[in-house]
Amino acid sequence: MPDAKTPAVVPAADLRPVFDPAAIPFETSAECPACEDIIGQDRALRALHTGLNIKNLGYNIFITGMVGTGRTTSIKQLLEKLKNDDPPPDDILYVNNFQNVDEPQLLRLPAGRGRLFVDAMDELIARLQSHIPDLLKSAYYSEKRDAVVEAQQSRQKDILKAFEDEAAKEGFGVIQVQMGLFVKPDLIPIIENQPVPFPKLEQAVREKKFDENTLDALKAKYTELSKKLEGIFERLRDIEEATRRDLKTFDEELITPVISEGVATVRAKFPQPEAAGYLDEVEASLAADIELFKADQKKDEEKRGEQPADPFTEYQVNLLVDNTGLDHAPVIIETNPNYINLFGSVDASVSRLGAWMTDFTKIKAGSFLKANGGFLVLNALDALVEPGVWPTLKRTLRNQTLEIQNYASLVLISTKTLKPEPVGVSVKVVMIGDEDIYNILFFQDEDFKRIFKIKAEFDTEMPRSDASVKDYIRFIKKIGDEGSLLPFDRTGMAAVVEHGVRLASRQNKLSTRFHYIADVIREADYWARRDGAGMVGAGHVAQAVRERIERVNLVERKIQDMIEDGSILIDTEGSVVGQVNGLAVYSLGQLAFGKPSRITARTSVGRAGVINIEREADLSGQTHNKGVLILGGYLRGKYAVEKPFALTASIAFEQSYGGVDGDSASSTEVYAILSSLSGLPLRQDIAVTGSLNQKGEIQPIGGVNEKIEGFFDVCKARGLSGTQGVMIPHQNVKNLMLRKDVVEAAAAGKFQVYPVRTIDEGIEILTGVPAGKRKEGGTWEDGTVSFLVDRELQRLAKASKGFFEEKDEKKT
Repeated sequence: MPDAKTPAVVPAADLRPVFDPAAIPFETSAECPACEDIIGQDRALRALHTGLNIKNLGYNIFITGMVGTGRTTSIKQLLEKLKNDDPPPDDILYVNNFQNVDEPQLLRLPAGRGRLFVDAMDELIARLQSHIPDLLKSAYYSEKRDAVVEAQQSRQKDILKAFEDEAAKEGFGVIQVQMGLFVKPDLIPIIENQPVPFPKLEQAVREKKFDENTLDALKAKYTELSKKLEGIFERLRDIEEATRRDLKTFDEELITPVISEGVATVRAKFPQPEAAGYLDEVEASLAADIELFKADQKKDEEKRGEQPADPFTEYQVNLLVDNTGLDHAPVIIETNPNYINLFGSVDASVSRLGAWMTDFTKIKAGSFLKANGGFLVLNALDALVEPGVWPTLKRTLRNQTLEIQNYASLVLISTKTLKPEPVGVSVKVVMIGDEDIYNILFFQDEDFKRIFKIKAEFDTEMPRSDASVKDYIRFIKKIGDEGSLLPFDRTGMAAVVEHGVRLASRQNKLSTRFHYIADVIREADYWARRDGAGMVGAGHVAQAVRERIERVNLVERKIQDMIEDGSILIDTEGSVVGQVNGLAVYSLGQLAFGKPSRITARTSVGRAGVINIEREADLSGQTHNKGVLILGGYLRGKYAVEKPFALTASIAFEQSYGGVDGDSASSTEVYAILSSLSGLPLRQDIAVTGSLNQKGEIQPIGGVNEKIEGFFDVCKARGLSGTQGVMIPHQNVKNLMLRKDVVEAAAAGKFQVYPVRTIDEGIEILTGVPAGKRKEGGTWEDGTVSFLVDRELQRLAKASKGFFEEKDEKKT
């Protein structure tokens, strides 16, 4: 039997790349310039520049990436630079539509002119409200008005006098009933030079004091004279109407020049065609409604205890977007993109009668309209979960037109609605989300790919180079300046860089999740100040990292305690057949940690193949199921080419009740099955991780640092024996960034990390027996693992054949 090869061990120097503090060109972080640029996102920045500079329809931007990679910060910095390239957009105003009040009219004025237009219109109405009533109270106006009224009354009196004379001859008198400024004539019988109404005469007839025939004659004459009086009354009404027309004409001749002069003053200041057209309508409306300046409605309403309505509301101006003082394109970051905040609304109020009322002054602008001519940044998930936001956003971007609607009417609340004139908009929208949201929208929404043509992907890591290390140092300076932190010395800066490597989980990479780095920098400053240090050193950075973990590692501690007290069965010494220590990573939000898990295998005669107990119990994820199928393929391909695979093997994660996923334990499960078949015990002082393909090659896995540290903690708690260690895929060596205590134990020869390429290498380490090679006749080298496995499989095949043939005969 050939001897087993001496296993390769990862040198302690390769378990944690150390950054030499002397390589930092600054004594302290205070000496270096602060970072002002975006670090490590060159691809994303190129995409952002492309999207922001192309003005064509549809070139909006969707930013993907993990939280903390600088997505929001980057777009803010870019927009702050790019906004100066574009002029400020027009102010946006709504005014009354005198033709249709339910469709308010849109006005656009150059930036800053909108506020001036509002002031000019307010001043115009205030001046007219002051000057016109003063004019109406003048002696000239009163004399002219009185003359017209007196002439009318004189004509009425002459007509009535002639009729009175005629009526007197017939025994009637004419009385005049006062009706405001005017009078209404009526007839009454004259008896013995005294006016007597018909009811009294009828009473006298009943009392035999007046002749009934005379009364009938009076009534007949009354009817005749009344007809004449109606004709006279028509003439009097015509005279009254003519008088009103004369008074109105007089008012117009007197007041219209005042209105025209005031409007002309505003028109001279705002020569824009839209404003000029609106002012023409204002002038015509004011001239046609001069009674507004005579009405005393407010006083009447105040007497009744009511809030007086402003009769001049229709001449107000609603300034929706005021760009006064803005000398560049607007940049709006909407942190709460609900429908009203984003697209505006048409507010409503309850009238005295309980009805919902609204008008153009209650139109409110949202962030989208405020960003017109510039940029709008919002969170994708926040926008998608808000009712009505996504369809409206798509429609607005597609049509380049925004229609402000009454949100209440969209949710089935009946109110009076307006239909404001649509606003033509040009907004560059930047949405920030993750890859899952982007993919859902891209594949499920046909409009999405047409309106968000630019995707900017923010990476979680960047190459580790001299330039990127300098960027890290400059970032430390930036965070220090922002928070007035202590400077970092060379060891402190080097420790931050090493932590960036740990977060990236690759020795040649640095993490770009700078919000985590920033938190470590701030917390290291806290611990340095608590120690009374003048600068932040490596020890303070290490303490900050350690404290961050200990704040959230309660579950890890509980599991560790259960392992130490024997509640969770884990062996760290000796050898056992069909049993191996696997490694699993637990992800709990802010913390990911590794811990060993016992994996066992039992083999027997049968035809079921490899039974995944986790799957049978509905505790296995899809990836783990796939790994089990792959290891079955590996076993059949290696040992059952020339004979049936008459095997039933069950594998289980012992004391696992919360589900298992991932294929990183597939090699571990193979080792357990090979041990059970060969009868060779497996070392329990070694834990195993690694994925497997059907050719028996070990493939890389994730969380390698956490897995190694998890088993190390268990071994350390029980005492390091010097033989303990972990087997990992050889490709994961470049991912190693272990804790310093693990590295120190490895350097002292108390703990080993074995890089493994194949199942054969791994089984030799675990059993101390050569894996064995296939000889020319198809057999295996004597005494090797493969020889023992093959011999057991042949026995199982024979036993299976005899058993099932006998069983079939009994059935027959």
